[in-house]
Amino acid sequence: MTALFHSAPSLREEQLPGGAHTSLILRKGQILRLTDIEGGANVSMMMLNPHEKSERLNLPDTLKGQHTACLTTGHCFYSDMGRVMAAIVADSCGWHDPFGGVLNAAETQEKYGAGRYQERRNGFYRNGVDNLLVEMGKWDLGLEDLLMVVNFFSKVTVDEAGCFGFSADNSRAGDFVELFAPMDVLMVLTALPHPQDPATDYLPRPVQLSWYQADDMQAVSDAMVTRGENQRAFQNTQLFAL
Repeated sequence: MTALFHSAPSLREEQLPGGAHTSLILRKGQILRLTDIEGGANVSMMMLNPHEKSERLNLPDTLKGQHTACLTTGHCFYSDMGRVMAAIVADSCGWHDPFGGVLNAAETQEKYGAGRYQERRNGFYRNGVDNLLVEMGKWDLGLEDLLMVVNFFSKVTVDEAGCFGFSADNSRAGDFVELFAPMDVLMVLTALPHPQDPATDYLPRPVQLSWYQADDMQAVSDAMVTRGENQRAFQNTQLFAL
């Protein structure tokens, strides 16, 4: 975890209940902190350019350009236009998963059981695809716009045989990750268990969302230039903002 890039009180606070979904525009120069309230949370997030929604997060380029499959402090999220949509500027957790995706309705039922609204009312078993689509509809986006997601707070390793392994104790109560926006970015997110979590009880955990204004945008950007690819991506972002 590095030093924080904000000193003023938060601009806004909001709790995202376990199983819920939301969407927001993180404005250029702002920092969003996600905090795992109880431990064991997972937040699946899409990123798009709110002004030109055909520009989206490109996870393959994000991983290839930074030679990593473990996202943490110092890593940037590239768009398919080669710009930095967001950057991890602080992280007490240490590992966030770019592989796992989200479950759909059939997969959720197969893993957790029926969990219908008729019996469970507002505690019914929600799934990642439908949660994301509900939020996407608010921005005139549909199924064809559904993207890969980053699963914050979850750790998925890959062994020599190419098999995934889920680490159950990656995030504990109070762990947080902070995302800096060098450009306006539309974030669509949902708080549901990771698809590879072996637990068969449906227990989505809540997260706290906190907004801050970065003290010095240039200082944050400079700190994220951990490799040449990031520098070029930040230059592309600056050109877009002219």
